[in-house]
Amino acid sequence: MSTNGTNGTAAAPIKLTRKDFTSDQDVRWCPGCGDYAILAQVQKVMPELGVARENIVFVSGIGCSSRFPYYMNTYGFHGIHGRAPAIASGLKISRPELQVWVVTGDGDGLSIGGNHLIHALRRNVDLKILLFNNRIYGLTKGQYSPTSELGKKTKSTPYGSIDHPFNPISVALGAAASFVARTIDTETKHLQEILLRAARFKGSAFIEIYQNCNVFNDGAFEVVTDKATKSDNQVVLEHGKPLIFGKERNKGVRLTGMFQPEVVTLGENGITEKDLLVHDETAPNAGLAFLLSQLEPPAFPVALGVLRAVERPTYDQLAVDQEKKLLGSKGDGDLRKLLHSGETWEVS
Repeated sequence: MSTNGTNGTAAAPIKLTRKDFTSDQDVRWCPGCGDYAILAQVQKVMPELGVARENIVFVSGIGCSSRFPYYMNTYGFHGIHGRAPAIASGLKISRPELQVWVVTGDGDGLSIGGNHLIHALRRNVDLKILLFNNRIYGLTKGQYSPTSELGKKTKSTPYGSIDHPFNPISVALGAAASFVARTIDTETKHLQEILLRAARFKGSAFIEIYQNCNVFNDGAFEVVTDKATKSDNQVVLEHGKPLIFGKERNKGVRLTGMFQPEVVTLGENGITEKDLLVHDETAPNAGLAFLLSQLEPPAFPVALGVLRAVERPTYDQLAVDQEKKLLGSKGDGDLRKLLHSGETWEVS
C-alpha cells in the first residue's frame, strides 16, 4: 500500500505488520483452542503478501472457525451455515481485484456447505479456502461431524457413529481443485509456508488444517502431533523429492506393482531412495495426489504439505474476459441490446 506525496510523486510503500491485521475485538474461543494458533499465523503472513488491507476480505459461514472475520483488521463477511464459498465466489467475480479468503470448518464446509465447496473448487474461483478440521461440531457442543471417525461416540451418536467419514483432501481433489494442501495448527512454520503458497497461487486453493478442539474432541490428531510419535506418523511432502519419514529418516513410501503404497525401511533388502515414490505436485493427473491423501496411521504416515498445484484458467478471469468480449473492452457495450438479442418475445 502506498500514498501520494504532496508533490504528486508516489510515496514509499507502507510496511504493514501483524499488528495492522489484528482487530480490536476480543478473541472468544475456548482457552487452548487450536484456532488461536491459526489466527496468529494468518496475521503473521498477511504483511508478507504486499496487499493492502482494504483489498483483502475474509468470508465465513457458521461455526467456531467462522468468527475469524471479526479478528482480522480487513473487510469481512459472516455468512450463514455452509454458504461462505457461494458468497465469496460472487464477491470475487464482481470484484476480481480483491484477495478473498474463506474460513470454514469440517461441519460448515462438508455438511450443509458441501455442494457450495465442491462447485467453487471445480470452477477454480480464485479463493483461498481454509478448512479447520477438528472432526467434531464444536460450536454446538460436541455432535459428530462429516469427518468424525467410524464408531465415534458423541452427544448425537451415543452408540457410535455409523457414518463413513469424508476425507477433506480427497473431496477437494475429486472436485478438481487446482491447489490442495494439508497442515497442522501446532506446526506453525509449516502452516505459514502453506498459507503463503496458497495466497500467491492463482486459482482455487484449498487447505485442510488439523485443528484440535480441546474441549469436545481433544487429541483427535495426537498420533501425528505428539512429539514422541509424530516423526513416524507424518511425511512432509517436498516437490521432486522422495517420500522419507521417521525419527531416523530411514523409512519411506514406495509403490508396488499393483499401484499400492507400501512402507519400507531404507537399507533393508537393498532398498534405496531410488525405490521410493517421488512427489510431483504439478502432475496433470491427480491420481498420485489422491493416493497420498488416503494415507493414514497406523499403517501409513499422514501426508503434509502441498499435494497438488496445477495452473488452469480461473472462473473469475474467464467471467471478466467474457464480459469484455460482449460489452467491449472499454465497457461501452449496449447492455439493453445484449439482453434483447436472440429470440425474444413480449408477454401481454
